Amino acid sequence: MSDREAAGLVARARREIEAGVTGNRFLDLLETGDLPRERLVWLAVEEYRIVRSDRRSFALLAARHPDPPSGDLFLGLAQGEGRALALLDDFAAALGESEKNLNTREPLPFAQAYPAHLAQRAAFGTATEVALAMLVNLEEWGTYCARTARALRARYDFSEQAVAFFSFFAESPPGFDEQALAVVAAGLDAGDDPVDAVRCARLMHAYETAFWNALAEGL
Repeated sequence: MSDREAAGLVARARREIEAGVTGNRFLDLLETGDLPRERLVWLAVEEYRIVRSDRRSFALLAARHPDPPSGDLFLGLAQGEGRALALLDDFAAALGESEKNLNTREPLPFAQAYPAHLAQRAAFGTATEVALAMLVNLEEWGTYCARTARALRARYDFSEQAVAFFSFFAESPPGFDEQALAVVAAGLDAGDDPVDAVRCARLMHAYETAFWNALAEGL
């Protein structure tokens, strides 16, 4: 019964999120080649902070919820963020920047709302909340990353190595959907609140939208 409930909760969360989906001006401009190159530097600045924060958040979740399936899911996500952080260096290098230089720049507050919320839920939320939020939002994030990689190659002459960070996130990790659904099912079985879980997923999507909007502000 919990598997069916989990699948139903995923469908409900996706419906609520889809009702609020808007366009992505940053990517629209990137795909036409009209995005100023400086905005790519903004993107790198924000991603360095986000990836480092998310890696710590997933590691904390793995420590708080070490038993399978939660521990395996969150530990894998933390390891993935570590891999992505290394790939981000190649994107920065293609921009003529280093991680050290980029870290001296001030972040955009609304671009950092997503990792702040994830960190909050990592510290105080349930495994169900975060697993559901990742499950229903990761596909859109992957689509955006795939679009970014293609546009950077086609419009800005970036190499495959330079866009490897975005290509890495273009697809979900193998087995991720099944793992995340198992975490949701186990959490519902243990009495986690489905309303809280859907709220977390909806807020995660809103904060990701805020990230892209912040990068395109004023254009």
